[in-house]
Amino acid sequence: LFSYRDYDLGNSKCVVFWGTDPFASNRQVPNVISKLGELQKKGILITVDPRLSTAAAKSKEWLPILPGTDGALANAIAHVLLTEGLWNKDFVGDFADGKNLFVPGKTVDPQTFKENNTLGLITYWNEEAKDWTPERAAKECRLDAEQIRRVAKAMGQAAPNVIVWMGPGVCMNPRGTYTAMVVHALNGILGSVDNVGGTHDPVKSLSGKYPSMDKYIDELAKAHGKGKKIDGRGDLDMPAAMKAKLGSGVVTNNIANYMLENPDFVKVMISSWTNTPFAAADGKRWEKALAKVPFFVHMVPFPSEMTQFADIVLPSTFNAAEGMGAVTGFGSMHAWTSLQQPTCDRIWDVKQEENEVTWLLAEKLAKKGWPTLLNYYSTEFVDPETGARPTNEKEFQLITTKIASAPCWLRTSKPIPGDQINGWEDFRKRGMHNSAHQVYKKHWGGKFPTPSGKFEFVSGDLKKVLEAHAAKYNTTPDKILDACHYQAKGIKGWMPHYEEPLRHGEEKQYPFLFIDHKSRLNREGRSANLPWMQEFKKCDAGDRSWGDVLKINPIDAKALGIQDNDIVEISSPVGTIVTEVKLWEGVGPGTVAKAYGQGHWAYGQIAAKEYGKTPRGGNNNEILVDDYDRLSGTSCRNGGFTRVNIKKNSQKL
Repeated sequence: LFSYRDYDLGNSKCVVFWGTDPFASNRQVPNVISKLGELQKKGILITVDPRLSTAAAKSKEWLPILPGTDGALANAIAHVLLTEGLWNKDFVGDFADGKNLFVPGKTVDPQTFKENNTLGLITYWNEEAKDWTPERAAKECRLDAEQIRRVAKAMGQAAPNVIVWMGPGVCMNPRGTYTAMVVHALNGILGSVDNVGGTHDPVKSLSGKYPSMDKYIDELAKAHGKGKKIDGRGDLDMPAAMKAKLGSGVVTNNIANYMLENPDFVKVMISSWTNTPFAAADGKRWEKALAKVPFFVHMVPFPSEMTQFADIVLPSTFNAAEGMGAVTGFGSMHAWTSLQQPTCDRIWDVKQEENEVTWLLAEKLAKKGWPTLLNYYSTEFVDPETGARPTNEKEFQLITTKIASAPCWLRTSKPIPGDQINGWEDFRKRGMHNSAHQVYKKHWGGKFPTPSGKFEFVSGDLKKVLEAHAAKYNTTPDKILDACHYQAKGIKGWMPHYEEPLRHGEEKQYPFLFIDHKSRLNREGRSANLPWMQEFKKCDAGDRSWGDVLKINPIDAKALGIQDNDIVEISSPVGTIVTEVKLWEGVGPGTVAKAYGQGHWAYGQIAAKEYGKTPRGGNNNEILVDDYDRLSGTSCRNGGFTRVNIKKNSQKL
């Protein structure tokens, strides 16, 4: 239900940026920007976002949706596509007599429709889409019905060369699973799945596997490995079924809740490249939890808020320049395996935390009488080129990297797909292996990774997950869904449908919906200590340099007696932050928006106004409620699920 996808931008005639702004926050920002001109010339750009994002500013159509109502809009677009006969018949199928029986409000006999590569379209229509007219959705989403109809027709006319690019704004909210399903269902109706100019499962990068450790795990570890997880995954109210496997989704932010409820449970904690007090919703919980850990080790390249709670700090390499490792990725219809390797000498006494530190820990454990980990490393890890085994942390770093990348460069009788690389030294010189181009229609003809082998509007995997989880707790799928705060009952539990937004905070006390969005320059919150980031913060629509602003519609500001540049308190059910105000028509009345990234109190002399004491601006996570889409285990940030109150503050920042 939740995964990154790839997009055939070069051949698309219509791109719908839905709850995402890939020109600002994406793993390939420069690539998307480079294709903007061609996309605007030969196609149509559409953005669904409650905020005037960069994507919205560049699009022909902007639908400023009420946060959290995306499922209603997707249902209405599906309704228009089907009633207007704009579904892709090559991919989906057609009525036996060729007559369109999709009539608003009327059910269809499944026997009259023959599906090709899909399963359950008629069920989706009968149970959900038939009643979602543009007029109904317009009221729910605070949009214009004619615009919904116009956008739907434009998508249908461009099909199948259409991309519905679904982002975190759709799925990262308490009922995001079903919203994600109904939005992605549009790709199925349009026939854009695996198609030219459409949306694709990524090409798989070439990467090797580390040797099995099964024979080195003792009975105590095996027993505890199958026990209750402190992040709650697998609990009755947290199926966390990533990739349709129960308990497979790691619910990191929920660990703090367990630590607070069981303060003596965690005796030793080691964390690498993390900053949960700043980066996790309701991060103050993490500060309280970390303060109770008897021994905490933080492995980081520079100190952060989390580092302030560490008993020992192990300085890590900056991997891109000081470490060695294999990194995989994808985009532009290819995948790659790139080699991180040292480009400079290490200035300080730093170690690569993923292989050097683990080896050094294994050595220390062996000296204390626990040699199992070192035996595993020194026996099972073998250089695929020379057959050598590691004897120290430097050799272990090299050998783990060679194992992880071996399929890219290890010469065999069978040619590898994509770049042909002649051995390890050739790979080191090139620095990257590129795959062959994505294959179009690779899942068509019964090859989808679903129980039916088809694109499923009624998910067999989700049905199995819910039934299995219900059986584990001797209950029913409906009661599991209720415990997880979903509205679905019966068959709707495993099919696309609209769920009303779940909001935290009473509307009377907290009248505004809070929109958290990403900065073009902040790179997941890691660049706040750079002067150039602060100087060019104005590149984010509605923002200012060297500051932090809450963007509010002028209508709301006038009602509150707030003017541009005023200082305000933003309060939610879990916290309060203080920042400046920017009057901006890029957010609608009743909603307020703020970029994530500022509000550091211990990230450096630039990021904080006074290191260790005074933050620069406010951290969005101090007011975001800690909640999850429990079917997947995904943490919530979007969909306006947190309500806030805005109050003028007389202090100066």
